[in-house]
Amino acid sequence: MADVALVCGGRGALGSAIVEALRDRGDEVVLADKDDVDLTDAEAVEKFWDGLERTPRWLVNAAGGYRTGTVADSEPGDLEFLAELNVATAWWSCRAAGRRMREGDAILNVGARPALMGGAGSAAYAVSKAAVVRLTEVLALELAERRVRVNAILPSVIDTPSNREHGITGGVPPAQLASVVSFLLSDAAAAVSGAVVPVYGFA
Repeated sequence: MADVALVCGGRGALGSAIVEALRDRGDEVVLADKDDVDLTDAEAVEKFWDGLERTPRWLVNAAGGYRTGTVADSEPGDLEFLAELNVATAWWSCRAAGRRMREGDAILNVGARPALMGGAGSAAYAVSKAAVVRLTEVLALELAERRVRVNAILPSVIDTPSNREHGITGGVPPAQLASVVSFLLSDAAAAVSGAVVPVYGFA
């Protein structure tokens, strides 16, 4: 029987590539996007997990958002907006997974390079993605006794049509990022947990 993978944010550019990569290797993929469940709502996420026929062996948290702005120029609500999209979505899904997953299962969170290096002009985004990194590290420790792995990837610029339209080039193709995700969500990476993996390409 195929393993079940739950991909949150599975209809975006990166999420779609991850879905394709996991299906290509034989996983049964379930999508959880804004059209399926409010990932910022703890109760809605719990109900969604309760409604699944089988508990996922793999969880990918690829839902999120981006907004520019310096600290000085930030508007009320900017930080809360990105905290909801980038932190709460991962937090509640990790919470649901952590209550249900068993030995050998794994969680993969999508952070971003500014989580480690800051990001002038994208202050709230950098802060929210830094929280995703801390969440990954803490949860890896909390689930270590049960041998459930928790890791994160940190893309830099992702090569998407939207980015190219805005003159942003040199990004990592989503399919290449998805390959890294596929490896981390595999038995070949059974010894890897608590890792925060940069996938910067040449951007």
